[in-house]
Amino acid sequence: LRRAVRRDGQPVHLTAREFDLLYFLARHAGRPFTRMQLLDKVWNIQYEGYDRTVDSHIQRLRAKVEEDPGNPRFIRTVWGIGYKFESGSDE
Repeated sequence: LRRAVRRDGQPVHLTAREFDLLYFLARHAGRPFTRMQLLDKVWNIQYEGYDRTVDSHIQRLRAKVEEDPGNPRFIRTVWGIGYKFESGSDE
């Protein structure tokens, strides 16, 4: 697996965890995951006290890969559930 991400043709520096999170969400595009599911699948942690770390990583990831992090096109919030990756189509 080549751990490289580009935005508008330019390389984007992601931490290992940011890359793992993006890769996991993109591999399962369109499917929403709860914070706990992401902790289990990406962090390999099953402790509820860490669920807000997902929010922090999502926020930093959006700042790096989204054109407008406040109105994300790819890393979407699914209210009442968690997060999902969209291929970029407007809903």
